[in-house]
Amino acid sequence: MNILKKKPILSCTAIFLICVVARIIEYFIIRTDETLLSENFLHKVFGIVLLWIILFNTHLKWKDIGFSHTDMIKGTGKGLFLGFVCFIFAYAIEGIILYSMNGNVTLSFYANGFSLNNNMEQQTGVLFIFLCIFFNIINVWMEEGVFRGLFTKILEDISYGSSLFLIAFLFGVWHLVMPFRDFIQGNSSFANLLVMGIGYVVFAGIMSIKWSLLYKMTGFLWIGLGDHFFNNAIINLLHVVSNHEIDNMQIVRILIGQLLSFVVILIIYNKWKRK
Repeated sequence: MNILKKKPILSCTAIFLICVVARIIEYFIIRTDETLLSENFLHKVFGIVLLWIILFNTHLKWKDIGFSHTDMIKGTGKGLFLGFVCFIFAYAIEGIILYSMNGNVTLSFYANGFSLNNNMEQQTGVLFIFLCIFFNIINVWMEEGVFRGLFTKILEDISYGSSLFLIAFLFGVWHLVMPFRDFIQGNSSFANLLVMGIGYVVFAGIMSIKWSLLYKMTGFLWIGLGDHFFNNAIINLLHVVSNHEIDNMQIVRILIGQLLSFVVILIIYNKWKRK
């Protein structure tokens, strides 16, 4: 770990770029999301393996980057509850808006991938539901382990504010691969790429800061991991239908849910910091 800490920003950037290369290869070449599995998860498995290799070679344990057995179930439950409460409000507000506009609104439960442009296939089979949950577990384990766990550990000797925003920036850039592929494939315009790219970066950055603050306050990743999992799963599984149109206001729902939970955690963090 001392080797990584000698140049912490360079170390995080190098690890990040390795993970990004794996992500690009899967999104543009392997395209696992276009197979029966309907999800790009191989680069997340690669990230977990890379994380294990780094921990092994730096003589660190999983608990050293936030995966402590302490409060694992309780902490994850708190994270799930946080996501549940915030998205109840988000779905309710979206439903009220759509009902006032169209006079009808229903919920539909099925598996698909997350996309800001809402261009994903519907999978109603039980197997796809379980696969969606399983892939989301892999997803949050990798992203929380690398971005919030490992990067926070490497950057712990620099100011917390600097590490907080650097991690948020990297996490935002991490999500640019999705809208960029849509643009390369001709599924979106350059203007749409800019809008979607900014949307992904802003949302991901806000979520990263929120989960980093939770890690800072508790000393483990479980609450952030639970909230991260719920956010991904609910977006992938529970959809809003109005006038036979699906998730037309998904971006509004996500914005409400994420900003609400961010404000709640920010208030709690400020009170915690004063104490």
